[in-house]
Amino acid sequence: MDKQEKKSKSTTVMQLREGVKADFEVVNNCLIIKLLEELDHHNAISIREQSDKLITGKNIKDIIFDFTGSEFMDSSGIGVIMGRYKKIIFTGGKVAVTGVNQSVDRIFRLSGLYKIIHKFETIEDAVNKFNHN
Repeated sequence: MDKQEKKSKSTTVMQLREGVKADFEVVNNCLIIKLLEELDHHNAISIREQSDKLITGKNIKDIIFDFTGSEFMDSSGIGVIMGRYKKIIFTGGKVAVTGVNQSVDRIFRLSGLYKIIHKFETIEDAVNKFNHN
C-alpha cells in the first residue's frame, strides 16, 4: 500500500456545514476540532451536534480541540468540552486542547479542566501522544 492510499484510510476531513464555526478532521480514530471562532453560546450547539455525529459514526476514541483560531471560550464552551469528555472517557478515550491563548488557558485553569484535559502545544504533539498510549 503506498503512502497516499494509507493516508486516505486514516484521515478524513469533514466539510463545513452551514452554521458550524469549526473544521472537523478524523485521524486514526481521533477527532480534531479546529475552532474558527470563539467557543461560546453562539456556536456551541452546532459544534456539539456535529462532533457528536462524528463520535458515533466514526468510532472516535480521542478528541483534540484546537484553539488556534479562537480567542475566547465561555461556559457554553466548557459544556461542549465536558460533554465530549463524558462521551469518550468510558471507552478509555482522552481529550486534549492545543493552541490555547492566555485568556482561554486561564479559563481552563480556573475551571479545573486541566485535571482531566491534556494540553499540548500542537495538534501533532497531541496526536502522537494519543497514538503511543
